[in-house]
Amino acid sequence: MSSSHNAVLILQDGSTYRGISYGKPGISTGEICFNTGMTGYQEIFTDPSYFGQMMVTTNAHIGNYGVRDTDVESDKIQISGLVCNEFTFDYSRPLATGDVKTYFNNQDVIVISDIDTRSLVRHIRDKGAMNALIACEVDKSDEELKKLLDDVPSMDGLELASKVSTVDAYEMGSDDAALKVAVMDFGTKKNILRCFVERGCRVKVFPAKTSFEEVQKWNPDGYFISNGPGDPATMDYAVSFVKEVLKEKKPLFGICLGHQLFALAMGIPTYKMHNGHRGINHPVKNLISGKCEITSQNHGFGVSPDAVQANLDTVEVTHMNLNDNTVEGIRHKELPAFSVQYHPESSPGPHDSRYLFDQFVDLIKSQKS
Repeated sequence: MSSSHNAVLILQDGSTYRGISYGKPGISTGEICFNTGMTGYQEIFTDPSYFGQMMVTTNAHIGNYGVRDTDVESDKIQISGLVCNEFTFDYSRPLATGDVKTYFNNQDVIVISDIDTRSLVRHIRDKGAMNALIACEVDKSDEELKKLLDDVPSMDGLELASKVSTVDAYEMGSDDAALKVAVMDFGTKKNILRCFVERGCRVKVFPAKTSFEEVQKWNPDGYFISNGPGDPATMDYAVSFVKEVLKEKKPLFGICLGHQLFALAMGIPTYKMHNGHRGINHPVKNLISGKCEITSQNHGFGVSPDAVQANLDTVEVTHMNLNDNTVEGIRHKELPAFSVQYHPESSPGPHDSRYLFDQFVDLIKSQKS
């Protein structure tokens, strides 16, 4: 039996939940949010888009299929803390390389379990995403912890992409690949890069604040604007980069944060959502084909639908969320540029949307010819 410690979860509005922690003592803070995925927890924990956030899992058992060295979307756990109903040490997956408790302990990430996550998720759903704090075996009163929580900055207005971006540029794919895609790393996931490589692309991943002139020296055939954490409205450097790409008129593809940056570059503002979309079962309608797809999503900001409607001379809405009618995809009416709010690389999630990588590759090929 693993040793446990008393732990407490405190939300910005003062709500308090008591549970236990099997991790190391300490305090962790971040914006609390929830993901409705039944599987794929390791990919979620390592997704750079979750940097600065505290994750609540709605699936009751976390750890029941262990962890695997290859099931990661970055080199480390990105969430600031985990809140779950039951932290499971025993696992039955033959391919697993370890248990989830050791995985979290080795990376010094705090976990609180034995929480009524049904009640907690309903609270967040109604009140909206907010900052929270987990304290494990800390000699501080709840009032002292609440004062610490008051000093945690809001996600609204926070620039985080540069904190998770690669420090040095690197390349993937065959040296003699016919197509070259420049990836602007604002928190890109490993499976996105694999999706490009599988389609015969050579990719070069650039640090977030690399200048357009520096990227242009590599002479890419197309540009990918990646997912990532934080408030897109704070990323003037990235918006300026996208504007330069649009001037060059080479193909551009944006995912999640990249979708928001593409919109901002065209003068369409973004906004912080009440809860955001996080899960692997969000229904989206492709307005061009008329088909629906089940999508993987992770975002707390969105593109203003009213502003999109006011700019229909420039952009076209290509995808819509069937749960709340938010804008899930747009494309430029004259330039070879498009974006989606969700994650077509589907890691985790269904593969319904991987056709978007094919569309981007076909767009590059048509431009080259």
